[in-house]
Amino acid sequence: MQPAEKKLASLPELITALPGPKAKEIVERDRRVISPSYTREYPLVAKRGHGAMVEDVDGNIFLDFAAGIAVVATGHCHPQVVAAIQRQAAELIHMSSTDFYYPGMVDLAEKLAAIAPGNAPNRVYFCNSGTEAIEAAMKLARYHTRRDKFIAFQGCFHGRTLGSLSLTASKAVQRKHFGALLAGVFHTPYPDSYRGAYGVRPEHAASDALAHIECELFKRLVDPEDVAAIFIEPVQGEGGYVPAPVEFLQGLEKLCRRHGILLAVDEVQSGMGRTGKWWACDHAGIEPDIVCTAKGIASGMPLGAMIAKADVMDWKPGAHASTFGGNPVAVAAALATFGLLERELIANAARVGEFIFRRTADWREQHRSVGDIRGKGLMIGIEIVRDQKTKERAPEIRNRVIQEAFQKGLLVLGAGENSLRLAPPLIVDEEQADFALRTLDACIAEAERTT
Repeated sequence: MQPAEKKLASLPELITALPGPKAKEIVERDRRVISPSYTREYPLVAKRGHGAMVEDVDGNIFLDFAAGIAVVATGHCHPQVVAAIQRQAAELIHMSSTDFYYPGMVDLAEKLAAIAPGNAPNRVYFCNSGTEAIEAAMKLARYHTRRDKFIAFQGCFHGRTLGSLSLTASKAVQRKHFGALLAGVFHTPYPDSYRGAYGVRPEHAASDALAHIECELFKRLVDPEDVAAIFIEPVQGEGGYVPAPVEFLQGLEKLCRRHGILLAVDEVQSGMGRTGKWWACDHAGIEPDIVCTAKGIASGMPLGAMIAKADVMDWKPGAHASTFGGNPVAVAAALATFGLLERELIANAARVGEFIFRRTADWREQHRSVGDIRGKGLMIGIEIVRDQKTKERAPEIRNRVIQEAFQKGLLVLGAGENSLRLAPPLIVDEEQADFALRTLDACIAEAERTT
């Protein structure tokens, strides 16, 4: 039996210059054999993780405020999740749910159906990722409505496979050179309460965004009777961690009901407790027809799900399936994750999120480059600008902050053109959050002086 590894410190400990010698070697090997399409913010070469901490190959310990892009909801290698994975791997690793049954899949589906927004009965389709959940939702929407058009929002990110990429309107590079995408997708302004629609009237963001759909799209570009579904992120992820106003989500639900359009919410990044409720759309009290989830659902194991009202999920056997979707090991991890979220971590996300908002309440006064701080729970965006009045975006300052934070042992990522995203594991405590904020405070001040 191998000796137990030493538990990681709860705050960063750096012992080499960054990157260290072993990290440099791995990065160089990576350049020779790994697809250049991956984007890496800085040369972190991870070896192991525990809770909110990550150790690199040189022994440096970092505080992780990225969580694998909001994936490791229960923290890295939570002992209950690890134990569930080990038990299941020793019993049954794979049984394709396309052809057979097993109890864990039903257990998880029952839990997801029960927590889905609203009171209607729900059914669940399992897949491997967020983009697969979106693809399934697109297919189901067409199947159920017999309509073929979709509406999505500017700045949205729904995935990179060709169907979900047709919805995505985040960055041009994600579409460049991939040719014609799915026809019949229309994009409309997202209700950004900081910038407004097209940079005007931020106080009317919700009403302006709704009016654009009714008065522009439906009158000039697409008849609402041809629209199968409207896809929306209740909090835009890659668009900059921008929450949709409550009144907009409620208005969008009414618009969909009026025209017989399915409302599909993409909770891949915002769901599974990250915003302090099971779903970000729960803050608005709406009842979407379809919910797509992944990322935080299984603490790092590949799993996605598309949850739909039972009367909407009416496709027949063979209409859609997945060889690996609902894999037994991933499902076991999800069931353990579900229990932890339910018992303590959703509440912790709300509590620590409130702590972060209190601690950053004066940052707009303290930092000329902080334009907006927004979000819910532990899904928080800090928008970095050149001038608070003009709101000119300052990606170079944001990027400098990310690099400086890495050098101080804090892992953060960007979101959108010029925002910082704070998306730590939901097990993060106030001491760790305080360290992260003190570090960012110093990094922003330094970047403002030198950029």
